[in-house]
Amino acid sequence: MSTIYPDNFNELKAEVRASGLLERVPVRGSIEMIAIFISLAIVFSIVINWSTLVSNPHLTAFGLGLFMVVIFTRSVFVSHDILHLQYFKSKSLSFKLSYPFSALILSTSSSWWDFKHNVNHHTWCNVVEKDEDIWALDGAFTPNNKGNNPFLKKYKHIVFWGAMFFMYGAFIAQSYSFVMKRKLWGEFTLMLMHIPLIWGTIFYFLPLADAFIVLLTLNFILSPWLAFGFITNHLGCEVFDYEEGKKFSWMELQMRTSRSLKGGFLVHWFYGGLNTQIEHHLFPRAPRFNLLKVQAMTRAFAKKHNLTYFETTPTDAYIQINDALKEY
Repeated sequence: MSTIYPDNFNELKAEVRASGLLERVPVRGSIEMIAIFISLAIVFSIVINWSTLVSNPHLTAFGLGLFMVVIFTRSVFVSHDILHLQYFKSKSLSFKLSYPFSALILSTSSSWWDFKHNVNHHTWCNVVEKDEDIWALDGAFTPNNKGNNPFLKKYKHIVFWGAMFFMYGAFIAQSYSFVMKRKLWGEFTLMLMHIPLIWGTIFYFLPLADAFIVLLTLNFILSPWLAFGFITNHLGCEVFDYEEGKKFSWMELQMRTSRSLKGGFLVHWFYGGLNTQIEHHLFPRAPRFNLLKVQAMTRAFAKKHNLTYFETTPTDAYIQINDALKEY
């Protein structure tokens, strides 16, 4: 397959760098990290003083669960950004700073995410042999997507869209499997501390029914929030095998295999910057706070050089993903 994108990424990179949009944001990143800790302290304060503060416990438990959903989603995005070195240059420091958000708050593994996401996915986006993100549903989003599983063929929509409500649990399971296989016992211990720190506190101070309301609210809103954000990034985009993928320039591979979403600040906040997926893949160390500006520059660059820029509304992205499922 011939390259349809000119190898002129350095021109775009020079423009973005000159604008200062690639500079790390240690202060702004630190403010967001501190805000998460303050929010978590508010949660603990409410929980510890539950009997004296709360007049409608079931409704308050639901509200507390929603508040924790926001804390957990921001923790996912902050951990993601830290591990991309968007805040600090030192990888060692960034890994250490990610642990409170990944291991303690989320009970997930920074090491697992860095290997799966930063090493394989970002380098070989939508390349079948390398990127496990597109192996979902028995290869439903790969070129040879006829599938071998009769059950999945028959119930593909139920399984795929239903699985959106269990993504957080899947992340936890994959994290524990990874750290145990790699014998990362220090990180494993930090991940285990999530249980007494978060849920031990909640179940100790709250009535059992209220504690379960918080738990269920968190899990069944957090999972689809994350899932419906992540799936818009690359599913339903072009997919290549390794021999094809290695022939492409960095810009061509990233732009052909990524989808950005239309929308302003609120969309950017909801998707944690992953709505600007093309820009994030072209410039993974560009701070999330700058990506809307980078998006405008990348879109203009693509128009100037007559390059395809794959951008849809969130709704259209889900329709495209569903259409890809129909082909399975």
